[in-house]
Amino acid sequence: MLTLESISKHYEDQPLLDGVSFSVGLGETACLLGASGSGKSTLLRIVAGLELPESGRVLWDGADLASTPPHARDFGLVFQDYALFPHLTVFENVAFGLRMRNQPKDAIASRVTEVLEIVNLTGFASRRVTDLSGGEQQRVALARALAPRPRLLMFDEPLGALDRSLKEDLLHELRAILHRTKIPAIYVTHDQEEAFALADRILLLHEGKILRDGTPAEVWNDPQSAWAARFLGVGNVVEGKFKIQNSEFRIETAFGAFKTRCPHEHENGETVALLLRQADAGGTRVRARVEDVVFSRERFKVTLRGGLVVQLTSAPKVGEEIEVAFRAECLGHA
Repeated sequence: MLTLESISKHYEDQPLLDGVSFSVGLGETACLLGASGSGKSTLLRIVAGLELPESGRVLWDGADLASTPPHARDFGLVFQDYALFPHLTVFENVAFGLRMRNQPKDAIASRVTEVLEIVNLTGFASRRVTDLSGGEQQRVALARALAPRPRLLMFDEPLGALDRSLKEDLLHELRAILHRTKIPAIYVTHDQEEAFALADRILLLHEGKILRDGTPAEVWNDPQSAWAARFLGVGNVVEGKFKIQNSEFRIETAFGAFKTRCPHEHENGETVALLLRQADAGGTRVRARVEDVVFSRERFKVTLRGGLVVQLTSAPKVGEEIEVAFRAECLGHA
């Protein structure tokens, strides 16, 4: 099992990683999800041994890897730009790591055939990688990483250069491959759809810290912070004033007053962040004028006055006043 303990790193005198700790178990795919510049790729390079942390430890089954060079860590790494050898065939690219380990020719040929079948490239062995599409090249890169039977796989934005339909196909296949091989993996991305489609666990990285760690469903249903809710696009995040009256509290916003359970401690009049999720029934009803309507995958994305966004099955007219129900959740300090 991979364990990171309090990893810290600075960049231009600013904390890029600030005491990051997490673990990845056997057969688990953990997605590091965050905006560009949040330190995701640097963290991956530290795990790979390509970069050193200023403090903290990287452990494998409890053993510190500080003195273990990258090639001896037995970790596979897949990049966005494939990093293939353009002058070599598919077979030679996939066989590269096995040859570096001085494995017998028969064993190399057998393993290359096996992993090309796993990534759906049977019959491609003799082709030059420069003749392949982007999706096929990424499959070759995955096969090369799988060939030496690594104890951990790491992916750094591997699908960033692919179009949407190809990305969706590869995501489905990659998830199946990781579950079949049971190789633990760390997957770095800024794309929420990729993370939620692939991950067993999602780790939200923001300003050098893991703000949320949980299954995709747990993270979506309970983002626990205004930043996480906004980043994921979970619902509408608005600010309001926390008001206490006769031992009851409500949160007053520009869209009305909302009653909700709150696990935090707030003072009367304090500004808090409120998450408003669209509700089919019940909830607090808000009436507002329609400012914009955009068709979005079988539904209409409707922007209301004040910036509230809802998804409707039929399109209202711009300028029309409609009523929508919202379920409110307090996210703590604004």
